[in-house]
Amino acid sequence: MTAAVEARTRILDAAEHVFAERGFDGAATSLIAATAGVPKGLLFYYFPTKKDLLSCLVGERLGIGAIDAGPLIQPGNPVRSLLNLSEKLFQVRAASGVLRVILWREEHTHPVVKANLAAHRRGLQASIEQVLSGSLRVPVAAERVRAAALAWAAILTTHPLTDAPAGPERQTHSSHADLGLLAEMLCAGLLHGESVPLGRIRTSPGREPPGGT
Repeated sequence: MTAAVEARTRILDAAEHVFAERGFDGAATSLIAATAGVPKGLLFYYFPTKKDLLSCLVGERLGIGAIDAGPLIQPGNPVRSLLNLSEKLFQVRAASGVLRVILWREEHTHPVVKANLAAHRRGLQASIEQVLSGSLRVPVAAERVRAAALAWAAILTTHPLTDAPAGPERQTHSSHADLGLLAEMLCAGLLHGESVPLGRIRTSPGREPPGGT
């Protein structure tokens, strides 16, 4: 890693910490520079305004860009494929405080966060479509796959409940319990009406599919 890349990374790390601790409006660029151990002028060299810094932070560290959806596809098992993608996304998110602390708090305050969140959702939806299309063994109309991907993206980007356990523990619990049931229902609806028995939907070894006998 070059000195320039290292300095930029330290600035983003510091901004993530300060934004999470003090919020966007309460985060002084001087404090971010001091936390990063760089001159304030260097911070402004990479990020001319505090909004530019927030935009880069959210845009680069939301998570979906770090995920290769291909290896997460399990042919013939759309439910497991959806859960693979969800669990991988949760792992990436757990390594950063951006989504857990900054994103939901600032979404309605700063357009830059709202715009990056919208872009994140579009990228997530595209990855879900890829996973669904690759895991289905029967033809399904593109609009049905698109609608299912939109619904799953909405589930994954829902604001965390304030009374739910915080952090990766809450996310892991959801992905293995509530999300499993939701994935089964979503895939059942996706294939409903297509020329394939509902029993073709498979969740995991040893578990009956929805409606199975």
